[in-house]
Amino acid sequence: MVQTEVTFDGTSFLLSQDQDVGELRRRIEEATRGTGTFVDVVVVGNRQVSVLITPRSHVTISVATVAYDSRDTGDLDYPYGGYYDVI
Repeated sequence: MVQTEVTFDGTSFLLSQDQDVGELRRRIEEATRGTGTFVDVVVVGNRQVSVLITPRSHVTISVATVAYDSRDTGDLDYPYGGYYDVI
């Protein structure tokens, strides 16, 4: 599967499979036009992350092919990666 990694000011996140990278880029670009706006993304583990984007934010997007993970659905109602998901 294709995995997208986004780094916001040095902090890296892997996006869940349902995230539209083109739309995310548009929202980030739009946020930089103001003084600061939160941009929400769903990351691997089906968790929502809000990132404050300002005109001084540094964002990097990279794409790689990795092994398929059926848990990576982007469904916020079914997060994984907690204490009990290691078993």
